[in-house]
Amino acid sequence: MGEPISARQFHDEEGTAGWHVLYGGAQTVFPTSSFAIGVEFIRRIALVTDAVGREPDIDLRPEAVVVRTASTPRGRLDTADVELVRRVSSIAAELGLAPDPSQLHTIQIAVAEAAGVSTRDFWVAALGYQSLDGLLIDPLRRGPRMWFDEIAAPGRGRTHIDVALPHGRAEARVAAALEAGGRLADSSHAPDWWTLASPDNHGVDIAAWGDIDSRA
Repeated sequence: MGEPISARQFHDEEGTAGWHVLYGGAQTVFPTSSFAIGVEFIRRIALVTDAVGREPDIDLRPEAVVVRTASTPRGRLDTADVELVRRVSSIAAELGLAPDPSQLHTIQIAVAEAAGVSTRDFWVAALGYQSLDGLLIDPLRRGPRMWFDEIAAPGRGRTHIDVALPHGRAEARVAAALEAGGRLADSSHAPDWWTLASPDNHGVDIAAWGDIDSRA
């Protein structure tokens, strides 16, 4: 296991271009021309993981391969993740693949709870999730993470969706949502995150802070 690092430190390391630190760790999307190319990419990645001591989460699709690396299920990074990212990027270059952060985002659900009320056990049972350091996670990291937000007044519209994006792409996503009929509910934390509301008042946070977080 390597030394813990922050998102900002990750980006300062050589060989991490095209990767971003969103919910769950450092990740990127590699578009592929065929399913077979994706399979070969993953085969080559598997050959280097023992030497690094880190095995990434990989999502194979006919049109792309998504790679995510983190030292813990919560998404904390260390120097071993940097080394794996370098090796994965090198393998991608050998195959003529390049990361495309424009296709990259992760989703988290923020469940609002009234003071003194806990619904965590309900969601664990209903979704088959696990509780981890205040978060609920899919054991295989397929579905969105969940976290819990205590609020003063119960009512409709409390629970919202968090969408984590590369820091440089968040403002464009906000603009697109507003163009599509959304409303800017709170911009006081920009450019770290923006709170939007749909035409029917569904809440969405567009989050860019994690990609430049200075905390390890």
